[in-house]
Amino acid sequence: MAIISNTVTSIGTGSAGGNREDLEDIIWELDPLETHVLSTCDRVDAKATYHEWELDAMVAPGSNIDIEGNDGAFSAVTQPTRAGNYCQISSKLFLISGTQEKVAKAGRKSDVARQLKKQMMELKNDMEYALVRNQASSAGGSATGRSLGSMESWIASTDNSGNGLRATTTASASTAAFGSSVVTAPTDGSTTGPVTEAKFKEAFQLGWQAGGSDHTVLVSATQKTNISAFTGLTTKYADVKNNGKVTINASADVYVSEYGTHSIVLHRHVRSSVILVLDLDYWAVAFLRAPFSEDLAKTGDAQKKALRAEYTLVSRNHKASSKIAACA
Repeated sequence: MAIISNTVTSIGTGSAGGNREDLEDIIWELDPLETHVLSTCDRVDAKATYHEWELDAMVAPGSNIDIEGNDGAFSAVTQPTRAGNYCQISSKLFLISGTQEKVAKAGRKSDVARQLKKQMMELKNDMEYALVRNQASSAGGSATGRSLGSMESWIASTDNSGNGLRATTTASASTAAFGSSVVTAPTDGSTTGPVTEAKFKEAFQLGWQAGGSDHTVLVSATQKTNISAFTGLTTKYADVKNNGKVTINASADVYVSEYGTHSIVLHRHVRSSVILVLDLDYWAVAFLRAPFSEDLAKTGDAQKKALRAEYTLVSRNHKASSKIAACA
C-alpha cells in the first residue's frame, strides 16, 4: 500500500515541522552505592598525613598459683606495638560551562547541583573500594599519591593458596611492617575450589581466640552464593502469605556458629575471591579532611568544582578479624 502524494507525515525529510521531541523528564541512573565500612565504622580525626595508634594484647592465660607471703618475681612488662597508616587523598573534579548551566534541560534543573550529588556518591564509592581491597600503604612522593593499607592487607594471612586463613604474623601485617611504616599487599595464591563450611567456621574461631567477635561478613555475589549452599543450612522453608503467593527462602543473610551470630553482607567492592570476617569495633576511618566540595579558580566561562577527601584506615587490632582468600 502506498502513501498518497503530499501526505504530511512524521517520517523523514517530508515530515511536519515543529514536532516536539518526546524526552522523559527524568534520568534513569544506576546507583551501585556501597559504603558499608565507611558508614558503619567509627570516625576519628587524623592530625598528620601518617596517622598512628598503638596495639596491645593480654598474655595468654595459664596456671597462676602463688604462695602465701611470697615476694614473688616481677613479670616483664610488654609495651604496646606502634602502628600507622598513610592518609590517602581521593578526589573528583568536573567543569560545567555557563551556557550549559543556563539552558533548559531534561531531568534536572542544574548540572552543577546534579554533579555535586552524583560525584560525591562516586567519591564515597571510591573510598569504600580503597578500604576493603588488598591495597598496600605507601608514603607516595612528588609524582605518586599516598595510599592507605586496606583491610585485606592488614588482616594477616600466611596461606593464600586455597583457603587462606589468618595466622598470627605475616609480611602483610607484621610488627616489622608496622615499624617500616608500610603495610604490604597480600599475594594471591591459586584457587582450589569454593570455600568450605569448615573453613568458614575456622575463620570465626581465629577471631574469637584472639578476643574478637566477628559479627560481620563482607562477601561478593560469588561467595554469598557459595555460603548459601552450605549443608549446615539444611532447613530451607517456603513462606506462604495470606494472598497465596509463596516466597522461597534460599539465601543466607545470618549465620549462627559456635562463636555467635554473624551477618552476611553482600558487598560490591570486596574481591570475588575473598571473604572478610570482621569485628568492626576494631576498625575505624580517620579523616584528615572529611569529604567536601570547593570552587576552583574561575579562568573561563565555566564553573569548576572539586570534591576531595583525605582519610585512612585504622586497624585497631587486626587479630580480631580474619579472612578467607583464594576462594573460587
